[in-house]
Amino acid sequence: MLLRRVVGRSFLPGLLALCMCTGASAAVTRVEDVRLWSGPEGTRLVLDLSAPVKYDLFTLNNPYRIVIDLANASIADSQRMPAGQGPVTRVRSGKQPRQGVRIVLDLASVQQPRSFAVAPEGTAGHRLVVEIPPAGGAPAVASPSPPAAVVAPPAEAISAVKSVATSQGGRDLVIAVDAGHGGKDPGAIGRSGTHEKQVTLAIARRLAAAIEREEGMRAVMVRDDDRFVSLRGRILKARDYKADMFVSIHADSVRDRGVGGSSVYVLSLRGASDEAARWLAERENAADLIGGVSLDDKNDVLASVLLDVTQKESVSNSVDAAEAILGSLRGVTIVHRPRVQHAGFVVLKSPDIPSVLVETAFISNSADERRLKDPVQQLKLAEAIHAGVRSYFYARPPPGTRVAALVAAQRAEPRTLAGR
Repeated sequence: MLLRRVVGRSFLPGLLALCMCTGASAAVTRVEDVRLWSGPEGTRLVLDLSAPVKYDLFTLNNPYRIVIDLANASIADSQRMPAGQGPVTRVRSGKQPRQGVRIVLDLASVQQPRSFAVAPEGTAGHRLVVEIPPAGGAPAVASPSPPAAVVAPPAEAISAVKSVATSQGGRDLVIAVDAGHGGKDPGAIGRSGTHEKQVTLAIARRLAAAIEREEGMRAVMVRDDDRFVSLRGRILKARDYKADMFVSIHADSVRDRGVGGSSVYVLSLRGASDEAARWLAERENAADLIGGVSLDDKNDVLASVLLDVTQKESVSNSVDAAEAILGSLRGVTIVHRPRVQHAGFVVLKSPDIPSVLVETAFISNSADERRLKDPVQQLKLAEAIHAGVRSYFYARPPPGTRVAALVAAQRAEPRTLAGR
């Protein structure tokens, strides 16, 4: 058996000191979730953690594997591992002696991963990220020598852009609800003259009302009347509200009037790359996005890496949310596209907010147009979208939120009853 130590525990020599903490907590770090995503720009494994963790990463041959050993950590026996994607054929986990956890990625071929830890940021907690470059690529940055151990960067390195003062029970999640089009922009027009801007506003209002009824959540309307809001103005408004999620409501239209049903979109990776370049060009905005890092010439590479981390995490979360919403829509309407779609819609390009666009139906289809005008159908669509949003956040409640407290209480209740 051949073993190759991976130079992957830091990704910039200049960032090494930034990523080191002076001490480690004696408390056991919990692995709260394990997520895997693969696309044209590579494959990423994300471990959601309850606290910083010391770890060791190396590769093995015959068969090919990536091994991540976490010190002073725990993982629940019930924790589900994600299915294999890209070069990863399987993900396994096991407990190690002395309160350790091992995560193993079985591979189809030899790979050269890089890894780094990320401190709490916005709605996300501590994370350990392992990246595998696309076929024919190389790790984005390699460090000449690994440190003894790496833990998550201090909070001041990547501050929480969306941090909100918490009450005793935690803060409310903020969902930005965006009714597509409006004002001088009617959007698509149905055969009977229905304007897309009218039905999207009606559904958006019903969605916002459903969110407002949900304990621990708060809705903000990007537009609540017949007014025009620019596409980038919608993104900025969501960021001004410190939104945890952005949901844009639309009604599709095509020449083939027989096409109908709902679809859900997230940002394409190409669109994400274009937007990253735009934000880095707008240096003041980029500095705000990545926690105030000074964007002088010395730190431009650091800023690019931090923005890349933020944005890829946002797209990954967007996919998870979109899948939950699409699953809920299947229960109330025909689904035109059975899988989440990727596109370069401008309203999806917020680098730090999970964003989804829901094409509720085809207004160009006469039957869909009638349903879009029906208040009962509008309510069903809104409630299905709300159910998807709720499912997403209850599966991964952001730390410090009321939803996180509610989930923790639900998980503790069976143990309390069993102890009586």
